[in-house]
Amino acid sequence: MATANLSIPLSLPHHHHHHLHLHPNLITVPTRLRLGLRTQALGNDMLGDFGARDPFPAEIASGFGEKVLGSGNTEHKILIPNLSSLSLSQLDCSPVSPLQPPMPEDDAQKLLRKVVGWRLIVGEGELKLQCLWKLRDYKCGVELINRIYKVAEAAGHFPNLHLEQPNQVRAELWTSSIGGLSMNDFIVAAKIDDIKTSDLVPRKRVWA
Repeated sequence: MATANLSIPLSLPHHHHHHLHLHPNLITVPTRLRLGLRTQALGNDMLGDFGARDPFPAEIASGFGEKVLGSGNTEHKILIPNLSSLSLSQLDCSPVSPLQPPMPEDDAQKLLRKVVGWRLIVGEGELKLQCLWKLRDYKCGVELINRIYKVAEAAGHFPNLHLEQPNQVRAELWTSSIGGLSMNDFIVAAKIDDIKTSDLVPRKRVWA
């Protein structure tokens, strides 16, 4: 988008001048025109995000970058502080103090969206994560358990694993020291999700 030819002055209230250090390129185009052009480029579905308000100083300073205006997908940043854009499987488990309270069910439900095929269950009064796999045969079940064990050992956080006749594996994750779920359970669930199972299952994974 060529803006050099437009020399319309940017009119700002006088009391803002001492707050803003404007890049020379930003002064050549009026604020609303920049927003208008940007909105047009993003398509009609984004129109509702802008409106005709005056920009914040941070927006001007950043050249109206995506980070400041947001791209519509801010849900996970709000739900899970410190997670940023990393997937859960890229995170490492952290030591959990026995004094730490277990994760509330509301938070667990939100994190459940970030793992595949797991569900929340209540076992012995404690909230747990559970996942079931239907495999081609019993031997494939043994192989899956070996793969899960390697992931859990590297993470330092182990699920309960059950190999059930004739061809089902059941995994349950929770943090027994706090009597419920911690972030570690979801991190390991996401790491287990990354395990290759296509060579072990009959057709496709059966969700339970």
